[in-house]
Order: sequence, then structure tokens, then C-alpha cells
Amino acid sequence: MRILLAQMSQQMGQPFVVENKPGGSYLLGTMDIVRSAPDGYTLGYGNIVSLAINRSLLPALPYDVERDLTLVSNVTYVFNMLAVNKDLPVHNVMDLIAYAKKNPGKLTNGSSGNGTTGHLGGELFKMMTGVDIVHVPYKGSAQAINDLISGQIQVMFDNVPSIGPHVKAGRVRGLGVSSPRRAASFPDIPTIDEAGVRGYETNSWGGIIGPAKLPKEILTRLTSEIHAALRVPSVVERYRALDSEIDGGTPEEFLALVRRETPKWAAVVKRSGAKLD
Repeated sequence: MRILLAQMSQQMGQPFVVENKPGGSYLLGTMDIVRSAPDGYTLGYGNIVSLAINRSLLPALPYDVERDLTLVSNVTYVFNMLAVNKDLPVHNVMDLIAYAKKNPGKLTNGSSGNGTTGHLGGELFKMMTGVDIVHVPYKGSAQAINDLISGQIQVMFDNVPSIGPHVKAGRVRGLGVSSPRRAASFPDIPTIDEAGVRGYETNSWGGIIGPAKLPKEILTRLTSEIHAALRVPSVVERYRALDSEIDGGTPEEFLALVRRETPKWAAVVKRSGAKLD
């Protein structure tokens, strides 16, 4: 978000102060937005976890997305990649499925934590293919990637900006991306859908949110400034360098995205029995 906010600050002549709010499943930061005055001066970052997945993972979720928040604009999508240890004798997605079926319960899928897209994307893959791969949660992706490289785990679904450099360096093998189209920086790696798992799609997405009852004139101004910022060539290039695809949709499109994704991940959570730590 810092790329976007720097450009918006320049456009609006208004400084944006970024305050990181660490905490499980983005609860602290999201609740700060919920409690804020709807004056346009306190905004937040809402993503697939806080806006779509949490509703299923946290039975006592203290906020309702549609009641307590204003969805301003989804800003970016980040594709995930299915990668494997380079010594695993598989070279494409169908190889992996066949190998996993011959070795049920012997492969492990590391993720950056329970409830993340790496975790649930792996569970969705298992549901759609019928394979038995054991999930191993980590506290962040760095250690998981190190263990993927060393062979402590064999499979990982991770954001392209995170796992991509290791694929390019040959330390791990990329088998497929989780998006509806190939990643620009990996044109030779197919989507998981085109590799044979039809309908598979898992993207990390996120955008700008505000408190409920944000006045229409403020929402319109913010949306306009976001869209203008996302058209600036230098902003586009910086996001591309991070393997992030710009969205910049309307509030209505952002809400429609949340409404599509929420039941999808609710089904994955229910069928897989996924839980937070």
C-alpha cells in the first residue's frame, strides 16, 4: 500500500501516515478502522483474510464486513505459486498429483501460517484433486521456504513475490500459478487450471477500506484519487516489479469480490477442518 499512498499524498497534498498494527488475522488493525470516525481521515488495508476468510475461521469475529466497514477500492491481486523441492521427482502439476496419490500422507505442504492463502490454497488443491498432503504451518514464509529448499517440506503454495526469486534461482521448482492467467514474470509456468486442475484459482488480494457510513462525497473523492494514482506509469511499474496486478475497482466491485470469495473459502474451511493456532 505504501506505493499507492505515496502517490495519493502527492496528488492530494495530504500526508498519509502508515501505522502498522500487527496481530492475529488482521483483527487489531481492522477493529481500529471499525471504531474510527467516518470522516475519511482514517483508512485501512483490507485483504482476503480480513474481509473473506476470517468470517469462517473466527466464529466470534467482532465485526461484520458489510455492516461495519466501507469497501473503497480493491487495489491489487498477488498470484500464488505452487512450488516443490527441486529433488522431488515431479516436473508438472499432474506429476505431483500422481506422486502424491502413490504416496498418501508422505508429502508435506508448508505455509506461512494457519488461515493464510498458502494454507487454504493447499487445502483447496487437496479437495479438488483428492490427494493427501499434510499441512505444516510456520510463523511466516521465510522459514517455510528455507525448509522447502532443504527438503524438510516438499510442497508450498506461496505468493509469487516471495517464492519467485527462489524459483528463478533454481533453488525450488515452480509447477503452476494459482491465477486465471500466467504471471508476467514467469510466462513459461502454466496456471494450475491449464495444467489440469480445472477451476483452481487462489489469489491474494487487498485494498483500501474505511469505517461504516463513510459519506458519499468522501468515498467518491477517495475512489477517484486511488484510480488516478493507479494509472501513473511509475506506480504501475513499481507494482509490476513486485509481481502485483493492479485492480483499482469500484466500491461495488470490491463488495462483489468479497461476496464471491467469502462462501468459497467458507466451504474450504468447513471441509478441511482448518483452524487457527
